[in-house]
Amino acid sequence: MLQLQRLTESIIARINVNLRKHGFDAGKSLREQIRMDQFTNFYAFYGLTSEHPLLFRFERSSLSGSYLLGKCVVLDSIVYKSDVRGDELKRRTGRFDVEGMPVPMHTDESIHIRDSYLIKTLVHNFSHDPMYPESFPIHNTASMFYANIHGSPSEGCFMGAFSTVDLTTVRNCVIGDFAYVQTGELFGERVEPGHIWIRSEGNFDFSYKHPKSVLKRYVGSEPGKRPDGVFMKFLDQRKPDYERVFGYLYATEPEHTAKGSFVSRYSVVKGKSHIGENALVAQRAYVEESWLGKGANAQENCYILHSRLDGLDVTAHGGKVIHTRLGRKVFVGFNAFLRGTPEFKLKIGEGGIVMPHTIIDLREPLEIPPATIVWGYVRCAEDLKRNSISIEELSKVRGRIKVGGMTFEGDGGTFVTGFAGRIEHILEANGAFYDGFDNAGHAQMTKNIKYNIIQPYSDTDLMGIYPSMRIYPMEYQS
Repeated sequence: MLQLQRLTESIIARINVNLRKHGFDAGKSLREQIRMDQFTNFYAFYGLTSEHPLLFRFERSSLSGSYLLGKCVVLDSIVYKSDVRGDELKRRTGRFDVEGMPVPMHTDESIHIRDSYLIKTLVHNFSHDPMYPESFPIHNTASMFYANIHGSPSEGCFMGAFSTVDLTTVRNCVIGDFAYVQTGELFGERVEPGHIWIRSEGNFDFSYKHPKSVLKRYVGSEPGKRPDGVFMKFLDQRKPDYERVFGYLYATEPEHTAKGSFVSRYSVVKGKSHIGENALVAQRAYVEESWLGKGANAQENCYILHSRLDGLDVTAHGGKVIHTRLGRKVFVGFNAFLRGTPEFKLKIGEGGIVMPHTIIDLREPLEIPPATIVWGYVRCAEDLKRNSISIEELSKVRGRIKVGGMTFEGDGGTFVTGFAGRIEHILEANGAFYDGFDNAGHAQMTKNIKYNIIQPYSDTDLMGIYPSMRIYPMEYQS
């Protein structure tokens, strides 16, 4: 364990140097967060397909329980039960534009993790920063339980539990628990816990902050302690099901699924569940007694329980949908928590948008009208009035409006158009529009994926550390 302890202290020191302006000590949150013996209890695994460029390089690191796909480099880092999914990295032969200007690519892009400590974190998408066209770097950074690093190069940062940094380059920042940031870039900032912040410079600024009382109940995180709120209790109750999936060196193939769909063998599907055509159920997703219509998806760390998704529904990373009916083309954002009950069911109309990190936890039945944007904390119809607006109404805004605790400034039409375009892109990327020949996406391109298992040293000072290795694609010779 000696090398693992040294690695932990080295990472903490590098993060603290980067965050000295904030007086932040990463050690209080990272030390003893994961018991040292846990790092020898779980294997790591990587995906192998003919559709995704292959390159893995692991040196002086621990990868316990983590999954990697695509081109990934991990150096001097601890990546614990995380998903590093490089299936959307830029290709050398593809096209990358910045404000309409093409940026030439010299090589395929790779995810580059160095001197970082990621706990149950999702890393996905590609770098949107023109400074990093071939590399998606995560350096000198720590992220806590169920954080999302989505297309966001990160240097010298700390990300709290259930936080999300989305399509944003962040340097020397502290992102609070359950905060969501999509601002393009952020340097030297401290984002408060529960702050939902979406900004496009010169176009719009959307801002909402969850009350401290809500954060205490649902996240319940304190420095140096594991989160203990509603979210973690909900997840912990279902851990035994994942233990059964990951408890074998080689998980079994999923049962037959519909045409064009993909259900990862590292997901949980329970009860009388229906997975429709072109649907995607990613690794570490959880589906129980639910109906997923054509083109619907459940991404990493998503939970769909006792619910119906009519079709073309997007449940982004970490979204949870319980006793809920989603009409067609409903978007549920990152780490959103939608909980109806058998008595108090939730229904969201066609084309609705549930903003990232929204909490809907009902104490009465609730129906949200079609084409409505919802945010914040909703428990009843009265709450909905203070935490929603129709897409049509928002699209007409030019200036500043305030609805409940949400403030919006700028061009509402640009905001709405951008959101609609992103939802369409996600559906296309996931293969929702596949017709048997064209428009293949993740659901079809990972159909024949195979997994390779790697394990750490189990004794001596190297316990928990993985052997250094480099894995390259096969080169065919004619």
